[in-house]
Amino acid sequence: MRSRLLVLVGVALLATGCAAHDEAQVQGRPGPSVTASGPEVSGGSGLSAALLARVPHFAAPPAPQPVSVPAGPSAGWYSAIPTTQPVAFITIDDGWTKDPHALDLFKAAHVPITLFLEINAIKSDPGYFTQLQQAGAVIEAHTISHPELKGKSYDVQKHEICGSADELGRLYGRRPLLFRPPFGDKDATTLRVVHDCGMKAAFFWRETTDKGIVRYQAGQQVKAGDIVLMHFRPAFVDDFLAVLKAIADAGLTPASLESYIS
Repeated sequence: MRSRLLVLVGVALLATGCAAHDEAQVQGRPGPSVTASGPEVSGGSGLSAALLARVPHFAAPPAPQPVSVPAGPSAGWYSAIPTTQPVAFITIDDGWTKDPHALDLFKAAHVPITLFLEINAIKSDPGYFTQLQQAGAVIEAHTISHPELKGKSYDVQKHEICGSADELGRLYGRRPLLFRPPFGDKDATTLRVVHDCGMKAAFFWRETTDKGIVRYQAGQQVKAGDIVLMHFRPAFVDDFLAVLKAIADAGLTPASLESYIS
């Protein structure tokens, strides 16, 4: 019975995307809630004035001071960018839930966003992410089928990593230069494959967001250089507003992750 229960719990965690590590964070703080009755909209498209009022206004980010990725046969690995500049980085994984309000939220926030997309998650509607790309989001790689990479052979990891970068390049006209492993799990082979697939760096995170709650690995505030993780999930509006609020409350500005990788 106990082993059956553990299997069921594991399946439930995998179903939420990268939940195996997301839910390990014990510090949490809720953001603005809009999902009790759904996001308010006006005229069938666009966001309501009430919802737009929840979107913080940020100063322009400073001129970036890029970090140099390590020389050698392996890609760099970062949970945060080592910088004292007052910036944080918004990253969104997978692509299963294609919330119709995301495009309007991206336009209203007008901040840099990096999308780590999984091929299986986006293939039902790749054009949805073309709109987000046209609104300024940058598309990076997150494997084909979201497997646990750690411990897998070079060839298995290469299929998932190179294959996803190749397909995203075909779909969106730019081959990814950055990578996030599923669940944030990697080994030395992962970083070697990322490098061999022509990408510069792979990423973990310092904060993660689900159901409008930001969870912190340390402390209760986003810090300069932190990488913040969220997903394309049913609570997308809550999550996105919570991330923006957490960054604003910390006195930081969202910046382009790509511009900080030399």
